[in-house]
Amino acid sequence: MRYRISTHSTGLRKVAAVGVKCKINRNNVTDSVGLLISILVRYPEVAMVNFDPDNQLLKFTFMYSRVLEDNEINKIKEELLNSIEVYNLLEGKKTRLVSVGHQIYENLTMIEVQRDVDTLAQEEITLIVEFFNQQVNSCLVTEDSEHFIEEDLLVQEEIIDHMLESIKSTAQDKYLLAFREEGRVLVFNK
Repeated sequence: MRYRISTHSTGLRKVAAVGVKCKINRNNVTDSVGLLISILVRYPEVAMVNFDPDNQLLKFTFMYSRVLEDNEINKIKEELLNSIEVYNLLEGKKTRLVSVGHQIYENLTMIEVQRDVDTLAQEEITLIVEFFNQQVNSCLVTEDSEHFIEEDLLVQEEIIDHMLESIKSTAQDKYLLAFREEGRVLVFNK
């Protein structure tokens, strides 16, 4: 995938993903921007991802094309929190923050998973995404993604792992929001 960066008069930076091969100009794209792009490219189930540098949090948003019932939402929250807890227990990690919330917008349900960057690993992101694939999957909104070969997926996972480790060790100062629009990945900072 190629990334094109442009600055708009609003002062927001916009990053649009187009093309097929991955090429990131390191002078223009920070590791945190690259991380958000790679997460959305690798996981079409993630509707939006935010990076909060002040609290060192990543927020993943999953979208359902209908209003989920309270019992469905509660089941998702409980089972996801249990899955993350067991994963981190097996990995020997103590998480600082794991939070699952939801919002209803007209005919949509958005579920947001917040995780602290310090204890988050690429494998846990995969676990979270796979969890959502197995829950009420028929109404999970996903981007129609090109069929990646296994090698491409592994490369994206390695990029995510590398950039996640990089933002753990460097100070980031920009709050970032990344989402898809018409087949492109857009990243904005505030």
